[in-house]
Amino acid sequence: MDLGIDGKVFLVTGGTKGLGLAAALVLLDEGARVVVSSRSQDAVDEAVSVLGSPESVLGLAADNADAGAADRLVAAAVRRFGRLDGLLISVGGPPSGPITGITDEQWRDSFESVFLGALRFARAAAPVLPADGSIGFVLSVSVKSPLPNMGISNGLRPGLAMAAKTLADELGPRGIRVNGFVVGPIATDRLGRLERAHGGSEGARAGRIAAIPLRRYGSPEEFGRLAAVILSPTASYVTGSMIHIDGGALRTL
Repeated sequence: MDLGIDGKVFLVTGGTKGLGLAAALVLLDEGARVVVSSRSQDAVDEAVSVLGSPESVLGLAADNADAGAADRLVAAAVRRFGRLDGLLISVGGPPSGPITGITDEQWRDSFESVFLGALRFARAAAPVLPADGSIGFVLSVSVKSPLPNMGISNGLRPGLAMAAKTLADELGPRGIRVNGFVVGPIATDRLGRLERAHGGSEGARAGRIAAIPLRRYGSPEEFGRLAAVILSPTASYVTGSMIHIDGGALRTL
């Protein structure tokens, strides 16, 4: 299927590995140009070498928690490619732990990167996006149901999902679509780290997989394909939606 994004430009934060990199690869394969960011310059350099030619890829080191990062990256995309058609806002997950064990500093740092940083990017991009532009927020199944030992995610992600729906209302009259991706168990480095932090036994892993209707973890590539479709004009009448990518793991509607 032709997604209709040949020559379009997309900004992908957290685009140097995992879900962001997978989405960037699909967007490039469909003829788009991409700007990817990460906190680490080494990660940016490695991702750019994987993604392809400098004519189609721009990599920049930036921390989503930095108050100036959004304006800087949006301006860089427009300066380099002359336009910006959409963005996928992804950021590394917050620290795990129970509500009773999370410090004020962890809450503040996570709010800056996960919540406020994401909204800054949407706010910075909105004025330059065209009438068929799109914004995607990478969220978590914690939007719909709390995850064990993930107090910060359970606290921040639902609010960000509602902010995304509000943005869909605000930007819809201009033809700009806003959606969220409610991501379940996908085999990324982040999932591996969480499993090791919580014991990492084969029995526990087998139990988690047995609770997923498809009986497996998803792959970043499966996320990347759907994210590219939703960001593209193919999904031109989809906005304000929370789209599950979880193998059926969520038991809620």
